[in-house]
Amino acid sequence: MRVTSNVRVPDMSPLDLSDRRLDLDERFDEGIVDESVWWPFYLPHWSSRERTAARSTAGPEGLELRIDVDTPPWAPDVDGDVRVSHLQTGQWSGPVGSAIGQHRFREGLVVREAQPERRLWLPRFGVIEVRMAAIRHPDAMVALWPIGFEEQPDDCGEICIAEIFGADIDDDGGWVGVGVKAHSDPRLSTDFERIRVDGDLTDFHEYAVEWTPERLRFFVDHRWVKTVAQTIDYPVQLMLDVFELPRADGSRDLAALPHRFRVQRVRCYAP
Repeated sequence: MRVTSNVRVPDMSPLDLSDRRLDLDERFDEGIVDESVWWPFYLPHWSSRERTAARSTAGPEGLELRIDVDTPPWAPDVDGDVRVSHLQTGQWSGPVGSAIGQHRFREGLVVREAQPERRLWLPRFGVIEVRMAAIRHPDAMVALWPIGFEEQPDDCGEICIAEIFGADIDDDGGWVGVGVKAHSDPRLSTDFERIRVDGDLTDFHEYAVEWTPERLRFFVDHRWVKTVAQTIDYPVQLMLDVFELPRADGSRDLAALPHRFRVQRVRCYAP
Protein backbone atom coordinates (compact mmCIF):
# COMPACT_ATOMS: atom_id res chain seq x y z
CA MET A 1 0.00 0.00 0.00
CA ARG A 2 1.32 3.45 -0.90
CA VAL A 3 0.59 6.35 1.41
CA THR A 4 0.69 9.88 0.03
CA SER A 5 0.61 13.19 1.83
CA ASN A 6 -0.34 16.70 0.78
CA VAL A 7 1.73 18.31 3.53
CA ARG A 8 4.24 20.70 2.01
CA VAL A 9 7.73 20.61 3.48
CA PRO A 10 9.35 24.05 3.27
CA ASP A 11 12.62 24.44 1.43
CA MET A 12 15.07 24.94 4.28
CA SER A 13 18.19 25.10 2.13
CA PRO A 14 20.61 27.96 2.84
CA LEU A 15 20.67 31.11 0.75
CA ASP A 16 22.73 30.58 -2.41
CA LEU A 17 23.85 33.74 -4.18
CA SER A 18 26.51 32.17 -6.38
CA ASP A 19 24.59 32.47 -9.67
CA ARG A 20 22.75 35.72 -9.00
CA ARG A 21 23.48 39.08 -10.59
CA LEU A 22 24.20 41.80 -8.07
CA ASP A 23 22.13 44.86 -9.00
CA LEU A 24 22.72 47.07 -5.94
CA ASP A 25 25.79 46.95 -3.71
CA GLU A 26 25.41 49.85 -1.32
CA ARG A 27 28.29 50.09 1.14
CA PHE A 28 27.87 53.76 2.15
CA ASP A 29 31.67 54.08 1.98
CA GLU A 30 32.01 57.28 -0.07
CA GLY A 31 31.35 59.65 2.82
CA ILE A 32 27.81 60.63 1.80
CA VAL A 33 24.39 59.02 1.56
CA ASP A 34 23.69 58.66 -2.17
CA GLU A 35 20.40 60.49 -2.73
CA SER A 36 20.06 58.92 -6.17
CA VAL A 37 19.26 55.75 -4.19
CA TRP A 38 18.09 56.95 -0.75
CA TRP A 39 15.49 59.53 0.25
CA PRO A 40 16.64 60.63 3.73
CA PHE A 41 13.24 61.29 5.33
CA TYR A 42 10.69 59.11 7.12
CA LEU A 43 7.21 59.28 5.55
CA PRO A 44 7.48 63.07 5.45
CA HIS A 45 4.06 63.53 3.84
CA TRP A 46 2.44 62.73 7.21
CA SER A 47 4.73 65.26 8.91
CA SER A 48 7.46 67.34 7.23
CA ARG A 49 10.93 66.88 5.83
CA GLU A 50 12.29 69.06 8.62
CA ARG A 51 10.96 66.80 11.40
CA THR A 52 11.76 63.52 9.64
CA ALA A 53 15.25 64.16 8.25
CA ALA A 54 17.73 61.34 8.85
CA ARG A 55 20.71 61.93 11.08
CA SER A 56 23.51 59.91 9.58
CA THR A 57 27.16 59.53 8.81
CA ALA A 58 28.70 57.44 6.06
CA GLY A 59 32.28 56.31 5.57
CA PRO A 60 34.67 53.39 5.18
CA GLU A 61 32.93 51.40 7.94
CA GLY A 62 29.48 51.90 6.42
CA LEU A 63 26.39 53.81 7.50
CA GLU A 64 25.42 55.03 10.94
CA LEU A 65 21.87 56.24 11.57
CA ARG A 66 21.47 58.11 14.86
CA ILE A 67 18.86 59.15 17.37
CA ASP A 68 20.31 62.17 19.17
CA VAL A 69 19.23 63.98 22.34
CA ASP A 70 17.63 66.70 20.20
CA THR A 71 15.96 64.40 17.66
CA PRO A 72 12.30 65.48 17.68
CA PRO A 73 9.30 63.14 17.58
CA TRP A 74 8.66 62.64 13.89
CA ALA A 75 4.86 63.17 13.98
CA PRO A 76 3.70 63.84 17.54
CA ASP A 77 0.06 64.43 16.66
CA VAL A 78 -0.35 60.98 15.07
CA ASP A 79 2.51 58.84 16.51
CA GLY A 80 3.23 60.30 19.92
CA ASP A 81 6.84 60.56 21.05
CA VAL A 82 8.26 58.06 18.54
CA ARG A 83 11.58 59.27 17.17
CA VAL A 84 13.23 57.85 14.05
CA SER A 85 16.24 58.18 11.79
CA HIS A 86 15.51 56.61 8.45
CA LEU A 87 16.31 56.11 4.76
CA GLN A 88 13.88 54.96 2.08
CA THR A 89 14.21 54.37 -1.66
CA GLY A 90 10.92 55.78 -2.92
CA GLN A 91 8.49 58.59 -2.21
CA TRP A 92 5.30 60.23 -3.42
CA SER A 93 2.21 61.78 -1.91
CA GLY A 94 -1.07 63.45 -2.69
CA PRO A 95 -1.74 67.13 -2.07
CA VAL A 96 -1.84 68.78 1.34
CA GLY A 97 -5.09 67.99 3.11
CA SER A 98 -5.66 64.71 1.28
CA ALA A 99 -5.41 61.21 2.71
CA ILE A 100 -3.28 60.02 -0.22
CA GLY A 101 0.16 58.81 0.78
CA GLN A 102 2.38 55.82 1.39
CA HIS A 103 2.09 53.59 4.47
CA ARG A 104 -1.24 54.60 5.94
CA PHE A 105 -0.39 53.16 9.34
CA ARG A 106 -3.49 54.43 11.11
CA GLU A 107 -6.91 55.90 10.35
CA GLY A 108 -7.33 59.62 9.88
CA LEU A 109 -3.93 60.46 8.40
CA VAL A 110 -3.79 63.68 6.39
CA VAL A 111 -0.96 64.89 4.16
CA ARG A 112 0.77 67.77 5.96
CA GLU A 113 3.50 68.44 3.40
CA ALA A 114 3.22 67.35 -0.23
CA GLN A 115 6.21 65.38 -1.48
CA PRO A 116 7.75 64.93 -4.93
CA GLU A 117 7.72 61.55 -6.61
CA ARG A 118 11.00 59.68 -6.22
CA ARG A 119 11.42 56.29 -7.90
CA LEU A 120 14.94 55.61 -6.69
CA TRP A 121 15.28 51.87 -6.07
CA LEU A 122 12.12 49.80 -6.43
CA PRO A 123 12.89 46.07 -6.71
CA ARG A 124 10.33 43.46 -7.67
CA PHE A 125 11.44 39.91 -6.82
CA GLY A 126 15.02 38.78 -6.25
CA VAL A 127 17.08 38.84 -3.05
CA ILE A 128 17.32 41.78 -0.64
CA GLU A 129 20.02 41.55 2.01
CA VAL A 130 21.34 43.82 4.76
CA ARG A 131 24.37 43.48 7.00
CA MET A 132 23.60 45.37 10.19
CA ALA A 133 24.07 45.47 13.95
CA ALA A 134 21.21 45.87 16.44
CA ILE A 135 21.14 48.11 19.52
CA ARG A 136 20.79 46.57 22.98
CA HIS A 137 18.66 49.17 24.70
CA PRO A 138 15.00 48.76 25.73
CA ASP A 139 13.94 51.96 23.94
CA ALA A 140 15.57 51.13 20.58
CA MET A 141 14.38 49.19 17.55
CA VAL A 142 16.12 48.71 14.19
CA ALA A 143 14.65 47.30 11.00
CA LEU A 144 14.75 46.74 7.26
CA TRP A 145 11.15 46.47 6.04
CA PRO A 146 10.44 47.06 2.34
CA ILE A 147 6.89 48.25 1.61
CA GLY A 148 4.89 48.58 -1.58
CA PHE A 149 5.51 51.78 -3.53
CA GLU A 150 1.71 51.98 -3.75
CA GLU A 151 1.09 52.86 -7.37
CA GLN A 152 -2.31 51.40 -6.47
CA PRO A 153 -3.71 51.88 -2.94
CA ASP A 154 -3.85 48.13 -2.26
CA ASP A 155 -0.16 47.67 -3.17
CA CYS A 156 0.88 48.39 0.41
CA GLY A 157 2.14 45.11 1.88
CA GLU A 158 5.38 44.83 3.83
CA ILE A 159 8.26 42.36 3.62
CA CYS A 160 9.85 42.51 7.07
CA ILE A 161 13.41 41.27 6.58
CA ALA A 162 14.48 42.06 10.14
CA GLU A 163 12.85 43.89 13.03
CA ILE A 164 14.89 43.83 16.25
CA PHE A 165 13.82 45.45 19.50
CA GLY A 166 16.61 46.17 21.95
CA ALA A 167 14.43 44.80 24.74
CA ASP A 168 14.48 41.40 22.98
CA ILE A 169 18.29 41.05 23.08
CA ASP A 170 20.01 39.13 25.87
CA ASP A 171 23.47 37.77 26.62
CA ASP A 172 22.99 34.70 24.41
CA GLY A 173 21.14 36.15 21.42
CA GLY A 174 17.73 37.62 20.78
CA TRP A 175 14.50 37.61 18.82
CA VAL A 176 14.27 38.82 15.22
CA GLY A 177 10.92 39.61 13.62
CA VAL A 178 10.53 38.37 10.03
CA GLY A 179 7.66 37.79 7.63
CA VAL A 180 4.90 39.53 5.72
CA LYS A 181 2.53 42.19 7.04
CA ALA A 182 -0.61 42.74 4.98
CA HIS A 183 -1.47 46.23 6.22
CA SER A 184 -4.35 47.18 3.86
CA ASP A 185 -3.53 44.77 1.01
CA PRO A 186 -6.62 42.50 0.80
CA ARG A 187 -4.68 39.87 -1.16
CA LEU A 188 -2.28 39.22 1.72
CA SER A 189 -2.56 37.60 5.12
CA THR A 190 -0.14 38.72 7.79
CA ASP A 191 2.40 35.93 8.43
CA PHE A 192 4.94 37.36 10.83
CA GLU A 193 6.84 35.86 13.75
CA ARG A 194 9.81 36.40 15.99
CA ILE A 195 12.67 33.97 15.38
CA ARG A 196 15.23 33.17 18.07
CA VAL A 197 18.78 33.88 16.85
CA ASP A 198 21.83 32.91 18.90
CA GLY A 199 24.91 35.09 19.12
CA ASP A 200 25.61 38.74 19.75
CA LEU A 201 22.98 40.68 17.81
CA THR A 202 24.83 43.92 18.49
CA ASP A 203 27.53 42.55 16.20
CA PHE A 204 27.03 42.44 12.43
CA HIS A 205 24.73 39.79 10.95
CA GLU A 206 23.23 39.32 7.50
CA TYR A 207 19.44 39.34 7.17
CA ALA A 208 17.87 38.51 3.82
CA VAL A 209 14.76 37.58 1.89
CA GLU A 210 14.55 35.50 -1.28
CA TRP A 211 11.45 36.85 -3.02
CA THR A 212 9.83 34.94 -5.89
CA PRO A 213 6.39 35.05 -7.55
CA GLU A 214 5.39 32.06 -5.40
CA ARG A 215 6.86 32.61 -1.94
CA LEU A 216 9.25 34.45 0.34
CA ARG A 217 12.09 32.73 2.20
CA PHE A 218 13.85 34.52 5.06
CA PHE A 219 17.44 34.02 6.23
CA VAL A 220 19.83 35.04 8.98
CA ASP A 221 23.51 34.70 8.06
CA HIS A 222 22.39 32.75 4.97
CA ARG A 223 20.61 30.19 7.18
CA TRP A 224 16.92 29.61 6.44
CA VAL A 225 14.58 30.71 9.24
CA LYS A 226 11.11 31.07 7.71
CA THR A 227 9.04 30.60 4.54
CA VAL A 228 5.88 32.53 3.71
CA ALA A 229 3.75 30.72 1.13
CA GLN A 230 2.43 33.89 -0.46
CA THR A 231 4.04 36.78 -2.24
CA ILE A 232 3.92 40.48 -3.01
CA ASP A 233 3.58 41.09 -6.73
CA TYR A 234 4.47 44.75 -7.07
CA PRO A 235 7.53 47.00 -6.64
CA VAL A 236 8.67 47.84 -3.13
CA GLN A 237 10.81 50.58 -1.65
CA LEU A 238 13.39 49.80 1.00
CA MET A 239 12.77 51.17 4.51
CA LEU A 240 15.86 51.20 6.75
CA ASP A 241 15.74 52.77 10.19
CA VAL A 242 16.31 53.07 13.89
CA PHE A 243 13.48 54.05 16.24
CA GLU A 244 13.46 55.37 19.77
CA LEU A 245 10.19 54.18 21.30
CA PRO A 246 8.45 56.20 24.01
CA ARG A 247 8.23 55.07 27.62
CA ALA A 248 4.92 54.97 29.45
CA ASP A 249 6.04 57.67 31.88
CA GLY A 250 7.26 59.96 29.09
CA SER A 251 10.90 59.91 30.23
CA ARG A 252 13.94 59.33 28.00
CA ASP A 253 17.27 57.70 28.81
CA LEU A 254 19.33 60.69 27.70
CA ALA A 255 22.55 59.19 29.07
CA ALA A 256 22.27 56.34 26.54
CA LEU A 257 22.00 58.67 23.55
CA PRO A 258 22.87 58.80 20.78
CA HIS A 259 21.47 55.46 19.66
CA ARG A 260 23.71 54.41 16.76
CA PHE A 261 22.40 51.96 14.15
CA ARG A 262 25.31 50.55 12.15
CA VAL A 263 24.81 49.19 8.64
CA GLN A 264 27.73 47.83 6.64
CA ARG A 265 25.90 47.21 3.38
CA VAL A 266 22.61 46.69 1.57
CA ARG A 267 22.51 44.41 -1.46
CA CYS A 268 19.84 43.56 -4.01
CA TYR A 269 20.19 40.65 -6.42
CA ALA A 270 18.22 40.13 -9.61
CA PRO A 271 15.41 37.53 -9.71
